[in-house]
Amino acid sequence: MINNKAVMLKQHRLAPALLLKLAALSFLVISSIYMMLPLHAAATPVVGSQAPEFDLLDQNNKRQRLKDYRGEWLVLYFYPKDDTPGCTTEACNFRDDYFRIRALGAVVMGVSLDDVTSHKAFSEKYHLPFSLLADAKKEVARSYNVLRSFGTVSYSSRQTFIIDPQGKIAKHYPSVSARQHATEIIHDLKKLTAQPTK
Repeated sequence: MINNKAVMLKQHRLAPALLLKLAALSFLVISSIYMMLPLHAAATPVVGSQAPEFDLLDQNNKRQRLKDYRGEWLVLYFYPKDDTPGCTTEACNFRDDYFRIRALGAVVMGVSLDDVTSHKAFSEKYHLPFSLLADAKKEVARSYNVLRSFGTVSYSSRQTFIIDPQGKIAKHYPSVSARQHATEIIHDLKKLTAQPTK
């Protein structure tokens, strides 16, 4: 009987501690999910809508503006960080397939929150033949609704938009495989460029 009382007393003391641990765990899970949500409520540009304008410097300090690419197809791909494993794989696959993409009449541009200096080093290290746009103020990431946060760190989520010669969104890839994406883009560009643009 004494042993049973001791066990019950111990369980009674453990219950609040267990509840506290469960509450803390729940908070961490919810916080992690919240931190990976978009940082603002603007809608993602939909297919058929006008693509948000941009005016950014590339790795060569050359100003790149969306309006300067009217009349051409544009593959605008957002990625989290220069010289990280997934981003390097994606960039190098675009590099390897660059001339196939250009043969379809499309220009490739990468965008991240990194600055011009970081883009320059990344581009030179892997001999990237396309522009990397420095969105250090996060304005373009916000306008395309790809800006994310993990704790205090902001980044562009890995998403791509194909923009048609009239400056409209022709295709959106909300989820991207870094390894397969360039091949996927070529496949879809063949279909899109075979259709008359509206």
